[in-house]
Amino acid sequence: MPVAVTLLYASLLALLLLLLSWQVVVQRRRFKVGVGTGGQEPLELAVRAHANFTEYVPLALLMLLVLELGAGVPVWLLHLLGVMLVVGRAMHGLLGLNRGAGASPGRFYGTLLTWLMLLMSAVAGLIVVASGWLAG
Repeated sequence: MPVAVTLLYASLLALLLLLLSWQVVVQRRRFKVGVGTGGQEPLELAVRAHANFTEYVPLALLMLLVLELGAGVPVWLLHLLGVMLVVGRAMHGLLGLNRGAGASPGRFYGTLLTWLMLLMSAVAGLIVVASGWLAG
């Protein structure tokens, strides 16, 4: 299977997205808010955790997929990037932002892992592109 690594992490992230979505639904039912947040902080936090996930994960998965699709990136690096993304998003959404608006270890380290994953993916991508240019 040519994209098994990306499929693995996309599947895990899909489950995490469903969990974050469910937390929004629970808070909407709790506060009887159909649209928006009604000024309810627990609902606002759940909505932001969900939204933050959807802001970062698509590009991160795209980077992982492109690196896997013949860029010559070692499989261990693909798995490292995938684990960083899943753990980072879980820490941020479940242990960080969903628990409070202030600073927290979950929020800090979740963001750090996500940003490092994106940085490493971008650098790997640029190295692949530069290698192709230099070889061609």
